[in-house]
Amino acid sequence: MALLTKRVFVSLLAGILVGELIMNHYDVILTLHALLDLVLQLMTTPWILKTFGFMLLMGSVMHLMERSGGINGFVYMLSHQLSLVKSDRAALVLVYIIGVVIFIETSITVLIAGAVGRPLCDAHGISRAKLAYVCDSTSAPVGALLMFNGYGALMLGLITAQMSLGYMQGESVAWLLDALVYNFYAILALVLTFIVIWFGIDIGAMKNAVVKHERNAVQKGGNAFYMIAPIVLMISGVFIFLYITGSGNILKGSGSSSIFYTMIMTLFVMGLYLVIKKVLPFKVVLTESLKGMRSMVGITSILLFAFGIGEVTSQMETGVYLASYVNEVLSPAWLAGAVFLLAAVMSFSTGTSWGTFSIMVPIAIPLAVAMDADIALVLGAVISGGVFGDHCSPISDTTIISSMATGCDHVEHVKTQLPYALFSGLLALILFIIFGFIR
Repeated sequence: MALLTKRVFVSLLAGILVGELIMNHYDVILTLHALLDLVLQLMTTPWILKTFGFMLLMGSVMHLMERSGGINGFVYMLSHQLSLVKSDRAALVLVYIIGVVIFIETSITVLIAGAVGRPLCDAHGISRAKLAYVCDSTSAPVGALLMFNGYGALMLGLITAQMSLGYMQGESVAWLLDALVYNFYAILALVLTFIVIWFGIDIGAMKNAVVKHERNAVQKGGNAFYMIAPIVLMISGVFIFLYITGSGNILKGSGSSSIFYTMIMTLFVMGLYLVIKKVLPFKVVLTESLKGMRSMVGITSILLFAFGIGEVTSQMETGVYLASYVNEVLSPAWLAGAVFLLAAVMSFSTGTSWGTFSIMVPIAIPLAVAMDADIALVLGAVISGGVFGDHCSPISDTTIISSMATGCDHVEHVKTQLPYALFSGLLALILFIIFGFIR
């Protein structure tokens, strides 16, 4: 509905309403009560409130970067002083490298890649849709390959639980490393994204993506420090607060809390510095911060609705229902392919790879053991499918944040990214089938 009508709010609300009607046996009064309860639940859930908070704060930081001249100075430095970015390809390659290097948390990866990429892409006449695709394709895929992050903590916990039940023997870390070798979708998505950048391949809706900002010569002016310093604060802050919230263990830290605290720290330090150095008066800093927050209200509202429909599908046990069909797979050779497709559908429809992992691992491992299939391959299929569906889904938080961070229309981002994601997904499915027969 969102893709056809381009009205994301109405489409998400319709999905939530239909789900609640079904669960309440089409009783209108009960449905209205359920909707109210859902809103209250979402608005009182700490991690959701922190997610909203960091998005609004990011808007403030972005506005201050621009108003202080940091963005213009940064682009001039890269394009003229350092001569690092002199072409469309170089601009997107830089964004790609940032996405790969900063793998600790998908949201912060997208935010920083988007912050760096927006002025560069505007200067070189690159569409925001192309930028959003590169940012999105180097967030979850990288995070799901280099699992020194929340993904890794979740998967190790799920694997350990299966080991305690006697389905697996050995070390959980070793099992996870074996599974990552078969994370075909993440690998293919990263390879394809680089090829698309290097050869300038535009297919499907990407051919018609609108360049909203005219290509302009980069003017000297501004100070790159006012953009570089906040980015350094954001990167270091996430590590610091992950360490603090995880009581000394980064892998056990709270991602939502860490990003929220990081954005508060970044905005406070940045605003204070600009005032002390008399770059901007306090009144302007405050006004621009509020303007930045207002610019994020729309995309934050979409995220609220996305969380809502994710909660509805969870209550309906959509994932469990879909997983019940795995038992009908013809043979062990087809199991990995079937698990990949199932995880992809589940992740796409719920908008969360985390939820998909939590549902599918306890189902897929016992199935693999019972059918004498390759456990590591099936685990890889769960991870790949979860990331694939999450990457495509219009209600995924990473998809929404990618639109927000790059200033791209959300529906345009989904439509332009989909052909590339589907191509990588098809290749991954073929590989899971081939390896299913080989293993």
